[in-house]
Amino acid sequence: MIRLLVLYGHPKDPAAFDRYYQEAHIPIAKRMKGLKKWTIGKVVGTPGGDPPPYYYVADLYMESREEFEALLASPEGQAAVADVPNYATGGVTFVYTEVEEII
Repeated sequence: MIRLLVLYGHPKDPAAFDRYYQEAHIPIAKRMKGLKKWTIGKVVGTPGGDPPPYYYVADLYMESREEFEALLASPEGQAAVADVPNYATGGVTFVYTEVEEII
């Protein structure tokens, strides 16, 4: 399984980020078909108490990178990607990872 990890930097206006993400981006991204799993979460801290490097994280899962690339090339995927600059004022990093379940 492949995960697309989306790491959002700290936005200029956190309340505006939260509102836009929930009310606009999620409905746009939900139009993408074929995801095996999708989780989101606000970063609440670090184990050592240092300021976290990210504000928000999204995890999207599919069986293969080829499936991800096809999904992101679809009109629905392109719409979701094109929407990111509308709210990600703190920057965003996309990383593919291979997922191996241990427990």
